[in-house]
Amino acid sequence: MVRRITKAFLPIILVILVALAAVTFWIVRTISRPSRSPYLVTPQTFSQVTGPILKATDATWPNHDGTTARGWLLNGAEGAPAVILLHGYGADRSWLLNLAVKLNETTNFTVLWPDLRGHGENPPVSWSLFGTAEGDDTTAAIEYLRTLKGPSGKALVGSRIGLYGTELGAYAALDAARRAPEVGALALDSVPASPNDLINSATSNRAGMNNAILKQIARWGVKIYSLGKYQATPSCDLARSLRERRVLLLTGGEGDPWRASTIDLAKCFSGNAEVKKDMQVTGSNLPNSTGEQEETYDRPVIEFFDKALR
Repeated sequence: MVRRITKAFLPIILVILVALAAVTFWIVRTISRPSRSPYLVTPQTFSQVTGPILKATDATWPNHDGTTARGWLLNGAEGAPAVILLHGYGADRSWLLNLAVKLNETTNFTVLWPDLRGHGENPPVSWSLFGTAEGDDTTAAIEYLRTLKGPSGKALVGSRIGLYGTELGAYAALDAARRAPEVGALALDSVPASPNDLINSATSNRAGMNNAILKQIARWGVKIYSLGKYQATPSCDLARSLRERRVLLLTGGEGDPWRASTIDLAKCFSGNAEVKKDMQVTGSNLPNSTGEQEETYDRPVIEFFDKALR
């Protein structure tokens, strides 16, 4: 009797398992490889519009896992601090070019803004790990900055480093700060409560539906796909591990999906974190903002780093 039941249901079970594996593979492959499009602007096209030549250079450096990272670099004054800018999921370095230029011109800090893994045109690493690997990649970027020399042959970058990040980049910046004590200032926009929230958001957007089962499948799939490298450490735990860091948190209005998690994060820092709520724009929609709106966003970020890193 048991054998008959087993023979009857075994094909059905196998079909379900194959279907589940196929769905998991499709979700994980889809969300770990964000949609890519041509850069909104490059240093070359920026110079054609503004007139003066933008002295940003292409830079590449090794990540700790042997992969290659890339970004644009604007040199500042010798011995001055540096700031690394990290974009959000589905964006790329071109989204932050205007902020990088303004920050460099205003402060004379060195500014590096990379494509996070899996992002940008023809990325050297084809997949994203939703902040888990990106934090370690950011520490590799800090190490790269330490190798740069100024005109006199001395270190280009001083002892102080600032990190800016939005959404995926914000989590990566938090993770990097706990690994790199030289990070003295953090400007974090639209911070997810954990990488799981990034997976949930990406899954809903790519599947076109808000389905709890698909989200759970995606989280399981990413863990399997990453061979155990994916660690969904809550952002609050990362914040609690930091000491004596200046922190600026930014978030949009009531409709911002990351508003609650960003505001809640302020309670997790040992010191007082400055919070700017109800911003007209955030790092996630900067390209769609007007020049005036962009200025109201860029100015507080630039002033924060100028004061915090001097």
